Amino acid sequence: MAESAHHSSGDQPAANTFPTRPYGRLHQRLANGEFAITAEAVPPRGADLDSIRRVARSVRDWVDAVNVTDGQSAEVRLPSWAACICLLQEQVEPVVQFTCRDRNRIALQSDLLGAVALGVPNVSLMTGDAIHLGDDPDAKPVFDLDTLGLIRMVCRIRDQGVLASGRELTRAPRCFVGVVEDPFAPDSASRLEAKIEAGAQFVQTQFVFDVDRFGQWMKQVRDRGLEKRCYILASVGTARTPSALEHLKSLPGVYLPEAVERRLRGVPSDQLESEAISLCAETVQALRETAGVAGVHVVAAGAELPEVLKRAGIGRRTPLVVSSASSSSEGDA
Repeated sequence: MAESAHHSSGDQPAANTFPTRPYGRLHQRLANGEFAITAEAVPPRGADLDSIRRVARSVRDWVDAVNVTDGQSAEVRLPSWAACICLLQEQVEPVVQFTCRDRNRIALQSDLLGAVALGVPNVSLMTGDAIHLGDDPDAKPVFDLDTLGLIRMVCRIRDQGVLASGRELTRAPRCFVGVVEDPFAPDSASRLEAKIEAGAQFVQTQFVFDVDRFGQWMKQVRDRGLEKRCYILASVGTARTPSALEHLKSLPGVYLPEAVERRLRGVPSDQLESEAISLCAETVQALRETAGVAGVHVVAAGAELPEVLKRAGIGRRTPLVVSSASSSSEGDA
C-alpha cells in the first residue's frame, strides 16, 4: 500500500514524501524545524556488541539518531543491521547504512525489509568505499545498482509496496530515506539534486572543516531550492591525535584547510584533544548560523560528543513523543 503523503509549504524543509506521521524521532525533530543531531557508530571486527553499547550509552541523551556504518573502508565488520538492533535495545534510534558495493538487489531488498521490520526507521544509501581501500582487495565488488538506482528502488518499495521484480509485498516498510554527499566535489549540488529527485529526504555531508567553503556550496543548494526539499545535515568531527589528523587528511573527499591544520599542530600534544573538541564546537556553532542547515552529524568518540555539544551551546535532547514507527505503511491517516 502506498504511503499516505502531503506536500509541505513555506519555509519548512520538504522531503519528497511526507507521511501523516513521522518515521521516527529524527524525522520528527527535523519536521518540527528543530536543529537535529546525529552521531556515528562503527561496528567492531568481531562477534560482540560491547563497543556499540558503550557508544549508545554515552550519546543516548544527546542525539536524535546514530548512523551505523556498513563495511566502512571496505572492511569486514559486524553488519550494520545487527548493530542497529543493539542500539534499539539501548533506546537509541538507529540509521542503518546500505552500500551498493557488497550486495545485489535481492540482498539489499531483503536486508531493508528485515531492518525496518525489526524497528529501524531510518536508512542511509550510498555507493560504498572502493574495495582497494580495504583489507581484502581481492574481494569482488557487486554494484548491481548505483546509488540513484538504490534510492529509487527503496522509495518504490516503501511508497508502492512493490519490489524491483514487480512483485507486490504483503506489507510495505516505512523508512526515512537518507543519502551522503561531498560538498567540496565538482558538481556536488547537481548530484544532490539528482538524489533528491530519486527520493532522498535527508543528506549527511562529508566532513566540514572549512565553513566558508561549505557556505558557498550551501548557496548553490539554496539557489536550487534543495534545502526546502531535503534536510541538510553537515558532518563535523574531531582530530584529537596526530594519527587521527593524518587519517582525516587521507580520506577521499575530506578538505582540511591549512589554517585548521596549523591550529591543531600548533598546540602541545597533551592539549590537542581539547583543541580539537573546541574547533569542532566552533564549527557546529557556525553551521547553526548557516541558512538551510537543518542539523549536524557529529563523528566523534562517544565520550567526546557531549563535550563538543556543550561547548557549542547545545544541551541534552528534549524528549519527543513520536507515534510508534510500524514496519507497515498501513494505518496512516
